[in-house]
Amino acid sequence: MHDVRLNSILDNDFYKITMQNAVVKLFPGSIVKYEFINRGKHQFPEGFDVALREAVNKMAELKLTKDEKKFMARTCPYIDLPYLDFLEGYHYDPSEVKIIQTGSDLCVIVEGLWYRTILWEVPLLALISELHYEMNHMERDSNEIVISKTLEKADSLKKLGVNFAEFGTRRRHSYKVQNLVMEALTQKKESTFIGSSNVHFAMKYGVKPIGTHAHEWFMFHAAEYGFKMANELALEHWVDVYRGDLGVALSDTYTTDVFFQQFDKKFAKLFDGVRHDSGDPLEFADKTIAHYVNNGINPLFKYIIFSDALNLEKVEEITNYCSGKIGISFGIGTNLTNDVGLKPMNIVMKLIGVQASNKEWIPTVKLSDEHGKYTGDPKMIELAKEFLRIKD
Repeated sequence: MHDVRLNSILDNDFYKITMQNAVVKLFPGSIVKYEFINRGKHQFPEGFDVALREAVNKMAELKLTKDEKKFMARTCPYIDLPYLDFLEGYHYDPSEVKIIQTGSDLCVIVEGLWYRTILWEVPLLALISELHYEMNHMERDSNEIVISKTLEKADSLKKLGVNFAEFGTRRRHSYKVQNLVMEALTQKKESTFIGSSNVHFAMKYGVKPIGTHAHEWFMFHAAEYGFKMANELALEHWVDVYRGDLGVALSDTYTTDVFFQQFDKKFAKLFDGVRHDSGDPLEFADKTIAHYVNNGINPLFKYIIFSDALNLEKVEEITNYCSGKIGISFGIGTNLTNDVGLKPMNIVMKLIGVQASNKEWIPTVKLSDEHGKYTGDPKMIELAKEFLRIKD
C-alpha cells in the first residue's frame, strides 16, 4: 500500500489551466492522445503499475474548492468566470488513462477529449517520479539539507539580481520536497523569487502562478492546420482568448528559426517576450535580440524566460551574457524540486496524436532546437522538416 496521492486539483502547472481555458473555448470537440516517454530508461519495480493505478483512481475524488475558485478569480482576472464554473464541476476520469507494465517497462497512454485530458500530464509525471523513489526505497537528503540547499540557491540568485520562479512540479522528488522548497523560497522578503508554475503551491504560499502555454498548443495546431500555419495560428488563437495577457510565447516547437519567421512585428510587439526551452541559450538570446532590433523594437523592453535544465552555473552564464541587452527571467525546475542527493528522473509525457474527422489519428511531432529532442512519428518528423525547410 503506497499512499502517494495528489492533494489538490490545482496541483498542476499553471499553463495547463490557461490552455484548458482556451481549449474549452476554441476546440471543445477535439480528441487527442498523450504518451509517457521514459527518456532516462528508468527501471520500474514489480507492482508499479498497480500503485500508479491506485494513485490515478484517487484523483477522481479531487474537486475545486470554494477557496481555490476565489483564489483563481482574484489572481487571474484574464481567465473567464464561466471557465472557473466549469473547473468547479470538472473531475478527473481515470478511464482516460491506460497503464501497462511489462517487466520493468512502463507504458502510460491518455486518450480522450482534449479539454478533459489536458490536465493529466503533469500530475501523472509527478506521481510516477514520487512512486519511483518510494518503491525503489531510495533515501533522499534530510529536510534540513533540502531547505539549506534551497536557501543557498535563493541567496546566489539574489546576488545575481535575477528574478526566478519555481517550475519543478513534473519531475519533483515528491510533494513533500516541493513543499519544503516553496516554504524555503518564501521565507525571505528580500528574495528575487517571483512565483511558481504550480497553482496549488502559488495559492498556499501567496505567490503568483506563472505560465502561458506549452509545446502541445503548437503541436495540436500543426496537426489541425498544417506545419506552415502552426506557429502563426497558435499565437493568433492565444491572442483571441487572452487579448494581450499571458504574453510569453514558446518558440522552439518547430525550431526557433522557423518560429521567428512567423513571429512578425505584430506578435513581437504584442507579446511581452519569449521562452527558451532547448538549444544553446546564448545563441537563442542573440537570435531574439536581433529579431527585436530588426523589427524596430528595443530588446530592453522585452524579456526572455529561460527554462531549460537550469542550474546556478547556467543562470550566471546567461545573466552575464544578457546583461544590458534584453530583459531576463528564469524558471528553475528539477534543480529546485529534485536536488536531494538522488539522480533526477528524465521523463516526459507528450501529445502524440490528434483525431481527424474521419477518426484517423494524425501524429504530432516536436522539432526542438536540440536534434536529440525530436519527438514523434519518424515519417511525420521528416515531413515537417521538408515543409519547413529544416536542414540538420
